[in-house]
Amino acid sequence: MLQIIQNDPEVPPGNLIDHLTIPYHVHHPYRDSQLPAMADISALIVMGGAMGANDDQQHPFLRNLKDLIRTVVAARIPYLGICLGGQLLAAALGAQVVAHRWEEMGTLPLFLTQNGVEDRLFSGIAGQFTTFQWHHDSFDIPDSGIVLASSSICPHQAFRVGDSAWGLQFHPEVTGKIIHDWCAWDSATLQQTGALVAAFAREADSYTATSRQLLHNFLLSAGLG
Repeated sequence: MLQIIQNDPEVPPGNLIDHLTIPYHVHHPYRDSQLPAMADISALIVMGGAMGANDDQQHPFLRNLKDLIRTVVAARIPYLGICLGGQLLAAALGAQVVAHRWEEMGTLPLFLTQNGVEDRLFSGIAGQFTTFQWHHDSFDIPDSGIVLASSSICPHQAFRVGDSAWGLQFHPEVTGKIIHDWCAWDSATLQQTGALVAAFAREADSYTATSRQLLHNFLLSAGLG
């Protein structure tokens, strides 16, 4: 079964759930520390969160989650990490995650590398597409990783390790409501709520089509499409 890990009560799977037509289960380890058993994982999606990938002391479940990610990657079970989920993949494989580097916020363009154009996760997706960014930290690429996408500010937007594990810095799962809710996190972003939601709404159709295609490609890699 597809397993989804939500790391933060305010960072849900969003539109990924709307696009799914197969059985799935969402885990909430921030609440109960429970992670899926390996025997139950056909594919794994790990969502974002306001915490950092190395905040194990404040969020002890992250240590176990990184252990699970290493095991999933070694077993060649398809893995998709989104924002924090991508950072956790990098950290689990020995790469650094750096705070307050290449920060981005808003609906922004992203560019596939040549490897990205050829990668099955981005099959049917244009070499330049618009997606949503909300990150203060960024990952280095693990030694065995291949960069798949970049933006003008953040050169590490997506990478692949092996043939079935992907880490994304961008957010393919957000909705207008999620963006609105995130803006309430602090006074600076609260003042930008209208502009951020409106910019997303202008690109919502193409954004949704790209997100749907990306999820479809990931599920195909797991034999679940």
